[in-house]
Amino acid sequence: MAFADSAKIYIRSGKGGDGHVSFRREKYVPNGGPDGGDGGNGGSVIFVTDPGMNTLADYRHRRKFQAQDGEPGGKRNCHGKNGEDLILKVPAGTIIKEAESGQIITDLSGENHRYVILTGGRGGQGNQHYATASMQAPKYAQPGQPAKEMDILLELKVIADVGLIGFPNVGKSTLLSRVTNAQPKIANYHFTTLQPNLGVVDLPDGDGFVIADIPGLIEGASEGVGLGHEFLKHIERTKMMIHLVDAASVEGRDPVSDIYAINRELEAYSADLKHRPQVIAANKTDAMTEEECNAMLARLREEFEPQGVSVFPISAVSGKGLNELLYFVREALRTLGDDPVVFRQEYFPDEELPAGEGGFTVTRDEEGAYVVEGASIEKMLGYTNLDSEKGFLFFQKYLKEQGILEALEKAGIQENDTVKIYGLQFDYFK
Repeated sequence: MAFADSAKIYIRSGKGGDGHVSFRREKYVPNGGPDGGDGGNGGSVIFVTDPGMNTLADYRHRRKFQAQDGEPGGKRNCHGKNGEDLILKVPAGTIIKEAESGQIITDLSGENHRYVILTGGRGGQGNQHYATASMQAPKYAQPGQPAKEMDILLELKVIADVGLIGFPNVGKSTLLSRVTNAQPKIANYHFTTLQPNLGVVDLPDGDGFVIADIPGLIEGASEGVGLGHEFLKHIERTKMMIHLVDAASVEGRDPVSDIYAINRELEAYSADLKHRPQVIAANKTDAMTEEECNAMLARLREEFEPQGVSVFPISAVSGKGLNELLYFVREALRTLGDDPVVFRQEYFPDEELPAGEGGFTVTRDEEGAYVVEGASIEKMLGYTNLDSEKGFLFFQKYLKEQGILEALEKAGIQENDTVKIYGLQFDYFK
C-alpha cells in the first residue's frame, strides 16, 4: 500500500442559528414586548498539527467533514447554543490547497501549528434588538449567516534539512540507518522504501540536522511513472540534497548517467529544484579495488566539480568516509540559514470563497440590472414588511450586515443602477 501523503476532502463550517421572533406572554399583559433570542454562532473548521501523526491515512477513507451549526434563538431571550468547532489533526508539514486551483491556503510547518480555515456563520439577532419607540413589536429577526464550504487538497511534504536521493537500491536506507537513529527497512529490491524515513544526524561537536531518505526515484518519475510524484514532493522542503550513487556499478548502472537522469526528473518536476545545492556520495567503494575506486572518483569529480558539486567516496556498510561527508553537509547547511522551507499563502478563503448553502449570488441580467439571489434573503423577505418604514430600514441594514452591498460594489455597481431581489426592483444609491 502506498504511503498516505495526500488526500482530497470536503469541509464545511457551521451555519449561524437564526434569530427568533417572539413576544412576552404575561398574565394581565395583552401585548408583551419582544423577547426573541439570538441564534448561536456556527462552528469553525480548524486544522492543528499532531506530533504523533506522520501520514494522512485518517483522510483516506472519510472524505466529508462538517462543523456543527449554531442553534436558533428561542423565546424569553434564550440564546441559541454555539455550534462546536471541528478540529482536524494532521502531521506537521501538511500543506492545504484549494482543490480546483491548487493554490496554497496554508503550510502547517515551522511556527504555524494551528489554522482556522473556515469560520462559522454568525448567529442572527432576535427581534428584541429591533424594538424602537415607534416600533415596539417588530415581527422580524435576523437570519444566521450561511455556512462556508469548499473542497481542499491535503499534501504532506516531510520536513527535513537534507534529502537523500538516488536510484533504487544504491544504499540510501543503509546510509540513513548508519548515520541516524532511524530504522528503515533494508532489502535488495526496488521500492523497499515506500515512505520517506526521517532521521536526526547527531555530530559530536554540536549541531546536527534532519535527513530524509526519499524513496528511490526512476526515470519518468516527474511524469508520475512508478511512485514518482508521491515521492518528489518531499524533496521540495529540503535545503540541500545528498545524491547517492552506486560507484561500484553493482547492478551494471553508470553513476554519471544516473546522476544526470535523476537531476532531469527533479528539474522536470520543479524548476526550483535544479538550483538546490547537492553533494555527491559515491557509495559501495568497499566493493571496488583501489584502482577502480580512484578511476571512478576521478571521472565523477571531473564531470561534476566544475558545476560546483563536491564528490565524497563512502561506504555505507563500513562507515568509511561518512564523517567527511556529514561535516561537509553540516557546514553547507550553516551557509543556507536556519529558516525552514515554508510555502507562502496563495489563496485566502475569507476573501475568495463564495457563500455556501443559504448564501447569495450577484449576477447581471440581459438588461444590465444587478440580480441578487439567495435562500436566506428569500426567507428574510418572507417575514419583513417592506411597506413600513421600519421594515424597509431593517431590510437595508440586512443588506449591509450580510455583505450584499459590499458584493454589489465589488461587482461594479454605480449610482442609479437597477437592483433586482426576488420581485423587488429599486435604484442603487450610496
